[in-house]
Amino acid sequence: MSEKPAVTLLHRAEYAVARLCLTGLSCLNPATASNLGGWLARKIGPRLPVSRVADANIALAMPKTTAAERAQIISDVWDNLGRTVAEFPHLARLKQDTATGPGWSIANAHILEEMAATKKPVIFFSGHIGNWEMLPPVVARHGLPFASFYRAAGNPLIDRLIIDLRAKAMGCDVPMFAKGAKGARLALRHLAQGGHLGILGDQKMNDGIECRFFNLPAMTASAAATFAVKYDCPIVTGRIIRLGPARLHLEVGPVLMPDQSMPRQDEIGSLTQQLNDRLEKWIREIPGCWLWLHRRWPKELYARKSG
Repeated sequence: MSEKPAVTLLHRAEYAVARLCLTGLSCLNPATASNLGGWLARKIGPRLPVSRVADANIALAMPKTTAAERAQIISDVWDNLGRTVAEFPHLARLKQDTATGPGWSIANAHILEEMAATKKPVIFFSGHIGNWEMLPPVVARHGLPFASFYRAAGNPLIDRLIIDLRAKAMGCDVPMFAKGAKGARLALRHLAQGGHLGILGDQKMNDGIECRFFNLPAMTASAAATFAVKYDCPIVTGRIIRLGPARLHLEVGPVLMPDQSMPRQDEIGSLTQQLNDRLEKWIREIPGCWLWLHRRWPKELYARKSG
């Protein structure tokens, strides 16, 4: 059993600042908090060095974009990220509503309800698109509360704070598995016991499999496909579309079913490529909705582009 990291004075100071910020955001109405977060991120984010990574990514993925178009996409990325953070403490209070203003809506809810009725494990797949933190609460409200992978924060107090906020938004306690071999084993056990699993599969994984993404080679996590093939369970895809300040819409579908007549590795590769294709379609439709801030493709592609 692993030991919990020691809590330092710095951890406590960072936690106090985080709690103060969350409390302040909670005192605002959701739309005001969202607007404030978006404004701050737009002012600061494009000036940070990581925005040069985003510019390089966009130039690789969509080479026909101009410098001005890339700058606008990057501004939109930061706006969405700032809003996502600022909306976090409000997620539990957002209501389903078809009107304008803060709240959420859903398309193709029948897919989730049909999947829940089977009483079999389901994998929900998405990416860091729109306010991805809203995915678990909405899906849970339609009968599929899912466990998920996460990257633990370096500060254990802040890590606990984030986990508690996510559980509060979902309205139930579900496991969260740290990324890595141990987390993968626990996730497999969770599926074997009939639980559901959510995966954000849009980031680079060096020990994944090579697929195409924006027609470029991209090392891709194959966990969703691997688990689906192993347990013969469906992969339900979905994305959150931002319609306004704290106004979020979940679009569900399509559903991918593993073909058990195919050789195992071939089917894992095929499903993983289909998931990349789905992510690419979503991103091309709304480029500023995706988190372009990490190096998604092999480093030699960036070197070739800059050369």
